[in-house]
Amino acid sequence: MDLNEAFASEAGPVTVVVRRRVKPGKESAYEGWLGALVKGAAALPGYLGTSVQRPAPSGPREYTSVFRFDSVEHLREFEKSDLRRRALAEVGDFAEADAIWEKLTGLEVWFTAPPGTVVPQPSRLRMAVVMIAVVYGLVLSIGKIVALPLSSAPLPIRLLVTITIEVFLMTYVLMPRLTRWLARWIYPAHRRKTS
Repeated sequence: MDLNEAFASEAGPVTVVVRRRVKPGKESAYEGWLGALVKGAAALPGYLGTSVQRPAPSGPREYTSVFRFDSVEHLREFEKSDLRRRALAEVGDFAEADAIWEKLTGLEVWFTAPPGTVVPQPSRLRMAVVMIAVVYGLVLSIGKIVALPLSSAPLPIRLLVTITIEVFLMTYVLMPRLTRWLARWIYPAHRRKTS
């Protein structure tokens, strides 16, 4: 898949999911290779981070890596980098086949799949319900809290402070916990492995 075409119309941060099946007995070597790739990518402009989901003990030896960049341009620079070129040349010793690349869009980037999920694609309706509940609660509570000390500040300033607090709470506190607690509901059973 040509990621340049896939993301040509995207603006802002880009999240790429890479799934790769590892050869039997090569898991440690693959993890070492992946660690070196992530460490090298961390020095690139626009790199926001990587999370890795290891395979379930009883399932296929498939690793899911989620790479985040702040823009399409920085993702393209990574794609053209010597780091990636060298990494792709080395991974053949550990992988059974070419990686599967896919793009996460919309609200999916807020949700973490439970262990055993084959493809991290939660129910959009259930994601929306959770997000509506969280945003509604935050708007009511944080909006009132911010209004007290900043009552004389212009509305755009109060709104900016409110939204900033809400986004940080959602990203670092609420959504990681809620997606763990509600994972079985957000990710319907037919989308998880049944082994």
